Amino acid sequence: MLTRNSSDVIVIGAGVVGAACAYYAARAGLTVTVLDRGPVAGGTTGAGEGNLLVSDKEPGPELELALLSSQLWCELAELLPPATEYEPKGGLVVASGEAGMAALRDFAAGQEKAGVTAHEIPADRLHDLEPHLAPALAGGFHYPQDAQVQPALAAAHLLKASGERVRLRLGEEVTGLLTGASGEIRGVRTASGEVHGPYVVNAAGTWGGELARLAGVELPVLPRRGFVLVTEPLPRVVRHKVYAADYVADVASGSAALQTSAVVEGTPAGPVLIGASRERVGFDRSLSVEVLRRLAAGATALFPALAGVRVMRTYAGFRPYLPDHLPAIGPDPRVPGLLHACGHEGAGIGLAPATGLVIARCLTGGEPPLDTTPFRPDRFAAAV
Repeated sequence: MLTRNSSDVIVIGAGVVGAACAYYAARAGLTVTVLDRGPVAGGTTGAGEGNLLVSDKEPGPELELALLSSQLWCELAELLPPATEYEPKGGLVVASGEAGMAALRDFAAGQEKAGVTAHEIPADRLHDLEPHLAPALAGGFHYPQDAQVQPALAAAHLLKASGERVRLRLGEEVTGLLTGASGEIRGVRTASGEVHGPYVVNAAGTWGGELARLAGVELPVLPRRGFVLVTEPLPRVVRHKVYAADYVADVASGSAALQTSAVVEGTPAGPVLIGASRERVGFDRSLSVEVLRRLAAGATALFPALAGVRVMRTYAGFRPYLPDHLPAIGPDPRVPGLLHACGHEGAGIGLAPATGLVIARCLTGGEPPLDTTPFRPDRFAAAV
């Protein structure tokens, strides 16, 4: 029974990952309380572009999670309202020279063996897909499984679709975890009082490490800052998600230094979104003119037509980064009743449904939809 102060599961975090955990837990018959110190999608989700990508992931556990999520997003698109702006528009990765094209070819060959669909596009056919692309590119690869959603609306509608089994409590910060005599989870403490339940899901995103410490365990989540430029509304200048080949290397890098690579995509509403940057500077939200300059230069190098377009706004967000670039998903054996669903870095929106399904199966004793061993939350402690 769901009451104001008790439920089967307490999910901490109302971003898209927390919303997906609540949605699949409710579908499995559980009652859920979702707590967040801010609004729905007030953290990383609200600062994201809404990418649902398989194109940037090398074969391995994260790609398996992405492929499962791709299928689940297709199913969710049939259930959620059009306002979520689910758009299966595909991705286009381009190379400026033959060396880059050879690297893309090798990367795509490995992905195809893992179940990804990738079509090589020769240089003279790129403009069939993107008429406004710069000339003289060496070619690219088209990934039809890539898609996009409006992330904040996707999170909100997932919570709404969860129905009466889910209670949403916003503006309530979790200040402590309640435990029993053997250290097992009994609930959480907030400024408004206690909320009781035998399971707590850490879906706190970039703050997932702080929440883990409340439970007395270490999860080395760090913020990795990124900026996005948003242009004035335009006709459909960019049809796909288009990015330069070096973006894949930036995603996989663990460097703390500033990295930028051109990522450009249109939206149904008209504005073009321009990224991507990565740097570890803590939670510093200061505007970086150097980052904005690099993003603008990268975008106009791919799409010269954007050179005369006005940027209406820019915003920063923090990706929840874990050292091995894999999220922490599943039960924490160090604290009975504590589960983690965080550390997805820049892929949380795309990986949210599969993460939520895994968490729901863990909570109900069901068979996981894939091998969850690589995502074990205690893997970092084991490595010390």
